[in-house]
Amino acid sequence: MPTASFSVIVLTAAPPGAAGADSGGAFVKIDGRESLLRSVEMFLNRDNVKQIQLVFDNAKLEEGKRKYGGHLSFSGVKVVGSTAKWHEQIAAAAEKVSAEATHVVIHDAARPAVPYSDIDELFAAAEKHQAVALTAPLRTGLVELDQGGNAVGYRSAEEFSQILTPQLYSKERFATIVQTKADLHASELALLKGSSLNVRVSAGETSIVNALIKMLPKAKTKALSPFEEAQW
Repeated sequence: MPTASFSVIVLTAAPPGAAGADSGGAFVKIDGRESLLRSVEMFLNRDNVKQIQLVFDNAKLEEGKRKYGGHLSFSGVKVVGSTAKWHEQIAAAAEKVSAEATHVVIHDAARPAVPYSDIDELFAAAEKHQAVALTAPLRTGLVELDQGGNAVGYRSAEEFSQILTPQLYSKERFATIVQTKADLHASELALLKGSSLNVRVSAGETSIVNALIKMLPKAKTKALSPFEEAQW
C-alpha cells in the first residue's frame, strides 16, 4: 500500500456550532503569538505533509498577508482568501489541494494545543480509514433543554464525546464535503481518542491555553529551522 501524504488546510473560520465562534479565536494571542501561527506550526517539518494552506476571511486577507505573510511564506505556507464561513473556506482551499497528497487534513486555527503524538496517530490512521476525527471525553453530564430553557432530560458524560480537529479525509471523502458543504455523518467517521488539552481558544482564556501548551510533550520531529525555534 502506498504511503499516505497530506495536504493540510487550517481554517480561521469557526466550525458550525462552535462555542465562542464570535470570539475570533484564530487571532487570539497566546504568550504574544496568534493561535493561527501556533496551529500552522504543528504541521511543519513533517515529510508526509506536502502542503499547508491557511485560509482567511477576505475582509482580513490583506491584513493577514501584511502581518503574517513573510513568516508563512518562509515556511512554505500558502495563504488563501474566502468568506468567514467554515465550509466556504474549505471549498476555497480545495481548489488548490496538491496533486501529490492522498489525503486532506482540516484543522481549526483556534486549536493550538494539539499534541504531536495525536497528529502522528491521526496520520497513521489514514492507512486504514477514509475519514478520521479526533475526539475527547466530556468532563460533565449534559442537560437537554426545551425552547423555554427548561430541563427536559439528563445525559451522562459517558454517552457523548467532543469532536475535535484536526480531522483527516481521503480525497474522495473530502470531495463529498466540498460538494455538499456539510460534515460527514458520524457513522462515516472513524473516531480516534485525542487529548483533553486540545481546546478551542477564545478571548479571555489565553492564560489557560498557554498553560496547556506548556504541558504538551516535546515533538519528536526533525530539527526546527532557526526561525521556527525562535517562535517557541
